[in-house]
Amino acid sequence: MPKKSITEKNLTIPQVKKLLESLGEENLDQFQRRTLDYASKFSKVDADAAEKLIEKLVEEFGLEEVEAVQVVNCMPKSVEELRVFLAGGRKIIETSKLKVIVDLLDEHRKLK
Repeated sequence: MPKKSITEKNLTIPQVKKLLESLGEENLDQFQRRTLDYASKFSKVDADAAEKLIEKLVEEFGLEEVEAVQVVNCMPKSVEELRVFLAGGRKIIETSKLKVIVDLLDEHRKLK
């Protein structure tokens, strides 16, 4: 019997919302409907913007993908809030870079 290969992918709340909506609400079970309701209420940007933000945070600022996903999910509004998500990391990010990240998040927050 062949082994199943299972891969894991970190998704933002907006990406989960888009995925569940693509399935069609009539095809969702109770748990999936609750998840869609949650995702609809707590999405702070659209799925495309979330993907672009994750790419930028990983490539330009050196964040881990998991950190970037959490940052996009919560969209912190200040450097202090942003530090909460990056406190567990092994590397220290300069305050000037953190300000640039917050500015980037603000740009996308306004587009919603």
